[in-house]
Amino acid sequence: MAEEARGICVRDVKADAFIAEYAEHLKNSDKFELPVWSDTIKTACFKELAPYGDDWYYIRAASIARKVYLRPGVGVGMLQKWYGGNYRRGARTEHFRKASSGVIRSVLIQLENMKVVEKMPNGGNKVTTVGQQDLDRIAGVVFAEGEDEEE
Repeated sequence: MAEEARGICVRDVKADAFIAEYAEHLKNSDKFELPVWSDTIKTACFKELAPYGDDWYYIRAASIARKVYLRPGVGVGMLQKWYGGNYRRGARTEHFRKASSGVIRSVLIQLENMKVVEKMPNGGNKVTTVGQQDLDRIAGVVFAEGEDEEE
């Protein structure tokens, strides 16, 4: 049977494979740069240490770009909630805490400068047409790599 020719979008590929590939794309891009504070900052108040990986900032940026692609209108507060977690306080009960807004905001600002994401007039962010083409192109590469591994 002849397969239907259709475009591959971000929804069609696995999240971890797409995020790894897009993070590599951002790392190789000249427009997206690592902030000077990225080696010392924690990603949330409930974390004890800063991330160990050298390219954690690119991975977070790729994850945020994917989230904005899948849910247009998402803002910093919703992303804080998504990346939040339990604040473990020893023998006392755990409480939910949001993630650091500074990291999320700086990623969104850089993605805006790259013309991948734009602000919506009523609040929130959405992916631009150029950004959608870029993300779908990378999703197509990931999908093709996945098919090659299956064969």
